Amino acid sequence: MWALRRASVPLRNRGFKVGTVRASCVKLAPIACEEDEAGISECSPIICNRYLSMNTAQYYSGYASLKFIVSKHEFSSQADARTKVEDDLEDGFSELGAPPGENNDESVSELDLSDDNEDVGGPQNELELSDAEIEPTEKNSSQRRAQSGLARVIIEASGQSGVSIQSALEKWVEEGKELSRTEVSLAIGNLRKRRLFWKALQLSEWLEGQDGFEFVEKDYASRLDLIAKLHGLEKAENYIESIPESFRGEVIYRTLLANCVVQTNVRKAEQVFNKMKDLEFPLTAFACNQLLILYQRIDKKKIADVLLLMEQENIKPSPFTYNILITAKGQSHDIAGMDQIVETMKAEGIEPDLHIKGTLAKHYAFAGHKNKAIDILKEMEGEKLTENLWVCRYLLPLYAELGKPDEVERIWKVCESNPRFDVCLSAIEAWGRLKKIEEAEKVFEMMVNKWKKISSRHYAVLLNVYANNKMLNEGKDLVRKMADSGCRIGPLTWDALVKLYVRSGEVEKADSVLQKAVNQNYTKPLFSTYMTILNQYAQRGDIHNSEKIFYRMRQAGYASRISHYQALIQAYINAKQPAYGFRERMKADGVFPNKIVASQLVQIDAFRKTAVSDLLD
Repeated sequence: MWALRRASVPLRNRGFKVGTVRASCVKLAPIACEEDEAGISECSPIICNRYLSMNTAQYYSGYASLKFIVSKHEFSSQADARTKVEDDLEDGFSELGAPPGENNDESVSELDLSDDNEDVGGPQNELELSDAEIEPTEKNSSQRRAQSGLARVIIEASGQSGVSIQSALEKWVEEGKELSRTEVSLAIGNLRKRRLFWKALQLSEWLEGQDGFEFVEKDYASRLDLIAKLHGLEKAENYIESIPESFRGEVIYRTLLANCVVQTNVRKAEQVFNKMKDLEFPLTAFACNQLLILYQRIDKKKIADVLLLMEQENIKPSPFTYNILITAKGQSHDIAGMDQIVETMKAEGIEPDLHIKGTLAKHYAFAGHKNKAIDILKEMEGEKLTENLWVCRYLLPLYAELGKPDEVERIWKVCESNPRFDVCLSAIEAWGRLKKIEEAEKVFEMMVNKWKKISSRHYAVLLNVYANNKMLNEGKDLVRKMADSGCRIGPLTWDALVKLYVRSGEVEKADSVLQKAVNQNYTKPLFSTYMTILNQYAQRGDIHNSEKIFYRMRQAGYASRISHYQALIQAYINAKQPAYGFRERMKADGVFPNKIVASQLVQIDAFRKTAVSDLLD
């Protein structure tokens, strides 16, 4: 673990400063951040009596110190510093969804419950916690592909006028059909897989009133997760109070913790983590991995603190832990550090799985280490690709990232005769990256002909190809086809449409489209959608519209972050206008400036003294 923790800190940042250290069993709030021109990245932590006690001076890119004391299992932070690369990569994990009505569930045809559609993969900015962020569990493949008759009845009922889900469920019982725990679990799993969270919640609420069905902790945790996704963290916390005390165990709180991480709510996540410690729940790799995911996005220097706790509590890193650390190093373009983590993992007897290999190949490609990336892709492919067709979903976009159209074509030809749904989506993405639009369109048409009815999130893959290539008319035509086919136009479609207009130079139209969509659907847009418009207004120096988008993001439920302020301040800089009270605004939001924002604040300070201003005064 020590080697792993050392690998998590870049060599250039391993400066040490010995501070006052004392054993402490009480929680202490963080001391307010101070701006400083000096920079020391790590202090020497000392462990006493199973409590981690630190007086740490941590610096973000050489300026803002964060001093805090952490006791066993506890974390406290007010910092939200990150790089632009991290902002771009975290957008896909910022959306939980607003309270929807029944019409907000995507239309699902009978084919959507078929085996062919079971492994559907979506774009990178999916609306929920991605598979890469969920602690993997071993499941029987036949169970994963099993389909629920109860889920089918619920979906069919929601598509019929005058038929409620409750009446459909009551009819199911009257007909003497099975309402076992296995069938219920399968039904909720099928509904979740198709993002029909509202229907899953209705089923859960109906079940609690049935005499023949006894709720256990996992049922309450499932309900909690659905409430957090649909109604937010506050409603989820209130629901915990209604759960019988005997069922308020570790599973309940780790479910809440995971949803806090999905929302990138640092303060709430750390509060829940501390609450789990107060309740004396065992500290697990799952809980630590959630914090690692969080700090991977907002403050990579705190990853070492989590690893120190794991070392202190003898918690063995899981393969998922290593994948998070590899991703963090890759995002920072620290390839040497990434390789060191892989070596540490192998030394612990854990061989990289397919997902980790894909992560490595992706970051090698982004960092320009093409030969390393290709070696891993060949290893993933194996000797006979026909025996590993499911690997193609990883290979296609990665070869495209490497600029290898011949390899993309070779891989696609192997799959083309009978492709999986997720492989088709990867092929569309790959051809789009290579700017081979006709090939991407051919794959899409084949997919539509094979599966007949597909959902809006699958249209969004091709729509993003058009957006990335500034093909406005083609994008508009595709959206019309989506509407004609009965697809719900939701947040993924809005995101692609906004990018389409912005990259075509029509930011006002993008703004208008988004506002109309929100007013008509009452559904929460993606974080990245707002940021696309905000960044464009900021580049123009349009202060009024930048402030407007900033306000709308808060109305939509997105807590203010350093990236919001960085974009907003840039609007004032580009407009060559001073601004007042920005430090106070940020402090009120619990956001503290990183090095980039600190330099921006100096530029917009109306009372800044310079050599010229002194002469003129």
